[in-house]
Amino acid sequence: MSSAIALWLALSLPLAAHEVFPSILNLRADDGQIVMELDFSAEAIMAGIDLDGVEDTDAAENATDYDALRALDVQALADMWAGYYSTFAPNFTVLADGEPVALINVSIIVNDEIDPELARISTVTLSGDYAGDAETFQIGWAREYGTLVVRQNAIANAPFTGTVSEGDLTQPFLINGGTVLSGWQVFLDYIPAGFDHIIPLGLDHILFVLGLFFLAATVRPLLWQVTMFTLAHTVTLALGALGVVNIPASIVEPLIAASIVYVAVENVFTEGLNKWRPAIIFGFGLLHGLGFASVLGDYGLPEAAFIPALIGFNIGVEGGQLTVIAVAFLVSYAALRASRVAGMETMVVYGYILLALIFGALSILELPEFLNVYLVPFLLPLLVLSLLCAVCTAASSVGTAAYRQFVSIPASLTIAAVGIYWVIERVFF
Repeated sequence: MSSAIALWLALSLPLAAHEVFPSILNLRADDGQIVMELDFSAEAIMAGIDLDGVEDTDAAENATDYDALRALDVQALADMWAGYYSTFAPNFTVLADGEPVALINVSIIVNDEIDPELARISTVTLSGDYAGDAETFQIGWAREYGTLVVRQNAIANAPFTGTVSEGDLTQPFLINGGTVLSGWQVFLDYIPAGFDHIIPLGLDHILFVLGLFFLAATVRPLLWQVTMFTLAHTVTLALGALGVVNIPASIVEPLIAASIVYVAVENVFTEGLNKWRPAIIFGFGLLHGLGFASVLGDYGLPEAAFIPALIGFNIGVEGGQLTVIAVAFLVSYAALRASRVAGMETMVVYGYILLALIFGALSILELPEFLNVYLVPFLLPLLVLSLLCAVCTAASSVGTAAYRQFVSIPASLTIAAVGIYWVIERVFF
């Protein structure tokens, strides 16, 4: 059954060749004219790939169309974009005091100085006129275009940085610089960004947290590990966001993958928390914090509300991690408790089989978009975990021993295998 987990994880691996990143919009405005430079994957947009919650275009339904566009030379892609702009324009919104701004497609620059196997970024310049007495802008685009980071960095006094997702608009921000949002509103806005970086986008962080969870079937080891991990990544997230620490992703990402391998392998050979593991987890937490900081750097932090944004993002990250642990705990709980109540084993086994059937049915049903993004990617591993717990319950009356043999070790070995793959991929490819 652990091979089924491996299959899901293999299908979910983010490949560097077509990894999805937030699109970046830099804007400036003066005397009734707004000029914007949009850095994005033109191929993904034109191929019609739904970028909302997608990590890798290879896994998208329109991957073949994307690959065909990626193979075009610079001029051919620019010509394709010129013809496609009329489709894109209605899905991109700029409001000045609530009034739509008509935009002109000025130019496109395609960055082709990279390996053809890697995603490339194009820069589209757009411009439009707005009423000279307008005070605020709002920016938005279609949900399927994914996350958009909006930056008004040309303003020296309180530049604005915000994000667009789920087809929403940014909050109104001042044309002459700054945001009309309070610190409390900024704090609330950045919580979803942190949560999304774990669920559904942070598979490597999810696997690390599950590695912590599968060490032992008791609360104390998990509490110690999560506390150390949280303290550590909070430190480097803050230092990285402030620019005090800046280590290249080419170094950080392989080390994050190696940390996944370590905790998973140690789970196989260790039955409980040893005196060194909390310190080691703290060190790994420092690495993961640098990974969080690099993502937060892509989103940007508003200078006028730096602290609320940083705290909000970190709380979102913690919420995502705790959600992963809570779901794993809820699914596993009955397997651990069944042997403590005489006659409950058979009922628990049937309950797990029913739960597996529910997860399987949900994976083939057409679900609302919100559930499709946040639930569907995890249905297969939840199904397999349910079956492992069913076997665990049926195979032995010794709860924690059976859980370790039939759940923790197979799951940890699978996590280790994925981590090894990532180390190789991130170092050599």
